[in-house]
Amino acid sequence: MSWHRQYRSSKFRHVYGKAASKDKCYDCVPITRNVHDNHFCAVNPHFIAVVTECVGGGAFIVIPIQQTGKLDPHYPKICGHKGNVLDVKWNPFNDFVIASCSEDASVKIWDIPKHLLTRNITNPKKELLGHVRKVDLIEWHPTANNILFSSGYDYKIMIWNLDTREAVISNPVKILDAHKDVVLSMSFNTDGSLLATACHFLLSYLQPPDRRDQHPPCYNPLSGSCRER
Repeated sequence: MSWHRQYRSSKFRHVYGKAASKDKCYDCVPITRNVHDNHFCAVNPHFIAVVTECVGGGAFIVIPIQQTGKLDPHYPKICGHKGNVLDVKWNPFNDFVIASCSEDASVKIWDIPKHLLTRNITNPKKELLGHVRKVDLIEWHPTANNILFSSGYDYKIMIWNLDTREAVISNPVKILDAHKDVVLSMSFNTDGSLLATACHFLLSYLQPPDRRDQHPPCYNPLSGSCRER
């Protein structure tokens, strides 16, 4: 009787990673001790951004990719938030623009200089004020430039258009309020036509971000059922 494999063979099955040498790592970075289940870092082709421990407000640092090794304890920070920074995301259309959100219920957009930082940056390019509780998640739209999504502990997802002259934007272009609990995750599909979100109730909503007149379908991963709200 012939023997058949019961599993799919993979050429990567016995491949193991090897840690880089110390001179190619980022050492002595004061990473935040915040207990929120977020990434707390973001990277693009030019920089790595890391949320740091900070007294008297929230801050994060932006390090050039090539600047490995031990970090100077007095390295400049981006520190304009009044509460702990909970998430940072690079603009997919501009490697020198980054967004951050915080426990102070605000979202801030920052311009990062192309040269090495020499002093703290405290003045954001734009400030988004709409949430009434802390903002824990932000996500750039993958195909529409200057469109940003934010999610907060007010159970709302807000859509922001940054193509305005105002430095402070108080009115989002749309508010998604389908969830009845804190949104824990949100992610776009490749072309940005669908947004998936999830909360404590284990319900995910797959919805076109520009849908205005219909409630999104609700998918329960425990039962595998999908129903219209």
